[in-house]
Amino acid sequence: MKISKVRPGISLEAPAQASAGSTGAAVGQIGQTFSQALDSLSQSQASSDALIQQLAAGEEVDVHQVMIAVEETDINFRIALAIRDRLIEAYRDVMRMAV
Repeated sequence: MKISKVRPGISLEAPAQASAGSTGAAVGQIGQTFSQALDSLSQSQASSDALIQQLAAGEEVDVHQVMIAVEETDINFRIALAIRDRLIEAYRDVMRMAV
């Protein structure tokens, strides 16, 4: 049985410090990070779906590989939801600010 190493996820580290001039760049980085999370989720979903279809078709697939792929997809989905929730919360905080 071959155990593959865990694939590194996306980096969710915040920029060190954002100045007033780099606000546009910070927004771009946030968008890029969320886009990477969605791409990772999409790839994970596609691979787990393929494994599930192979298992359902009776092909030679290890059940533990299928379960690991499904759990990885679940974790990626939860990360994407957490990022989305934080972005919505930040948007609402900005909208509540008095000008």
